[in-house]
Amino acid sequence: MSSTETQTGPPTWRLLLGYVRPHRWALSAGAVLSLLTGATGLLLPLVARELIDDLSHDRTITGALVVMSGLVIANAAVGALGSYVLRRTAESVVLGARRALSSYLLRLRVTAVDRTEPGDLMARITSDTTLLREVTTDSLVGLGTGGLTLVATVAMMGLVDPVLLGVTLAVILAAGTVLGVIVPRINRASRQAQDAVGVMGAALERILGALRTVKASGAEHREERTLHAAAEESWRQSVRAAKWSAAAGNTAGLAMQIAFITVLAVGGARVATGAVDVGTLVAFLLYVFYLMSPIQQVVGAVTQYQTGAAALARIQEALRLPAEPVAPPAPLPADGAAPASVAFTDVRFRYAEDLPYVHHGVTFAVPARGMTAFVGPSGAGKTTVFSLIERFYDPDAGVVTLDGRDLAEWDLPQLRSAIGYVEQDAPVLSGSLRENLLLGNPEADEDAVARVLGTTRLDGLVARLPNGLETLVGHRGTKLSGGERQRVAIARALLRRPRLLLLDEATSQLDAVNEAALRDTVAEVARTTTVLVVAHRLSTVTMADRIVVMDAGRVRAVGTHRELVDGDPLYAELAATQFLATAG
Repeated sequence: MSSTETQTGPPTWRLLLGYVRPHRWALSAGAVLSLLTGATGLLLPLVARELIDDLSHDRTITGALVVMSGLVIANAAVGALGSYVLRRTAESVVLGARRALSSYLLRLRVTAVDRTEPGDLMARITSDTTLLREVTTDSLVGLGTGGLTLVATVAMMGLVDPVLLGVTLAVILAAGTVLGVIVPRINRASRQAQDAVGVMGAALERILGALRTVKASGAEHREERTLHAAAEESWRQSVRAAKWSAAAGNTAGLAMQIAFITVLAVGGARVATGAVDVGTLVAFLLYVFYLMSPIQQVVGAVTQYQTGAAALARIQEALRLPAEPVAPPAPLPADGAAPASVAFTDVRFRYAEDLPYVHHGVTFAVPARGMTAFVGPSGAGKTTVFSLIERFYDPDAGVVTLDGRDLAEWDLPQLRSAIGYVEQDAPVLSGSLRENLLLGNPEADEDAVARVLGTTRLDGLVARLPNGLETLVGHRGTKLSGGERQRVAIARALLRRPRLLLLDEATSQLDAVNEAALRDTVAEVARTTTVLVVAHRLSTVTMADRIVVMDAGRVRAVGTHRELVDGDPLYAELAATQFLATAG
């Protein structure tokens, strides 16, 4: 996903309000406490003026000192409480954003995931959402409370001396002009810095996902350079953003220093002429000092808003990716549920508009119950058949039906609840063996688990493991062998009691003994359900009720092993060569 893409959508402030709206009362309470903190501070210069007047007229200053002490203590206490409420609310905003984004990412269409780097999506849900914390407190509340405090301070300064107020405002307006040039640059640099973090996350995910291959290829140093380059780009852009943010903050600070010096000079002259007394000048100078805090708060809010705007834009980009509709989970088929039938009618499909078609008018029908094997050269489109049945993708033309009903008309959870799917690489998730087995059916009882363990010959493995089913299998199942991972994936699919079982080369990593046992299991399952299997071993193919021969995205022939050996030259060649070793 490029940072140069232009996306239309609601303005950033409206998006931010959308995240804040559920927490508006807590945020309002924090803002009120911040305003009270500012109000107690605004009273201090007036009390200081009274104290100076008391000193000038030899009156006791005890009362003024007590009031000042009370205001200072109240200011600290209310300020601490307000800060806590605001930060807690900001964390709640981040939590809400992460929950919403994580839920959406889980529903992304597979086509969207194919086009996006997983590491970049991870950065959006971690790094980008974190920035909402600052933009909520520092920007949204800071702009509101800082702005109101600024207005109140200016009003108080006007009551003390309008002439000195005019001098102060002239300096502030000049600084504001400079800030107007700086702020857009902060936005651009912040966006580029966040994009660079996404690139770095994508690079790291790519390397860690194939770390053994990287090590075996001796490519650590080359991949290290890729990671370092991404990290350095993020550093450069972050430094740019920091440079402009520092320029903005120092511009505000410089303006206040100039304002102080100017007020001191003009005010001193007015005291000398008798236009104002010393107490008034001291009170006004205290307000100038006090003015620095809300000005820096407002400037910080504006600069932080630019960073938050960049993060919000990236979050919205992720939320605009195509996703599947929200739907409650569907119940799994009951024991003894009728097996499903499947049919493809003139299906054409390609994975992206700039890629060639994988299916060129694929047509076949699979009746309910029994085993159907798909064979053909690599790239013939066999695995794509399963992806279309699961509706990971939709065909560009033609119709795929389950039980005679177009897949487009099925509720997705209901469709997938009827299917057990074992992918080609049989992925195993980090966690315990039990968690992996129950991934597709968390309600399965111990008897069902034990039965499936015996069916897939995993019971011996469980007996050897130190903690049995509670043993952790490692990241992507690295503590299991390839054959064990395949059997776990098959057991997981069988626990769903599927009406349709899809096996994509599910026995490719099994030894001869376990493969024979599992082949018998699949044959047993095929008596009560519909089994579709992509196979490269003749032993699996010959036991199928029907065989679909695919080549170059088309169905060449359908029949039994004997019929195809006699009637289809490609199948005869495959049976005589690719399957020969297994047949022997």
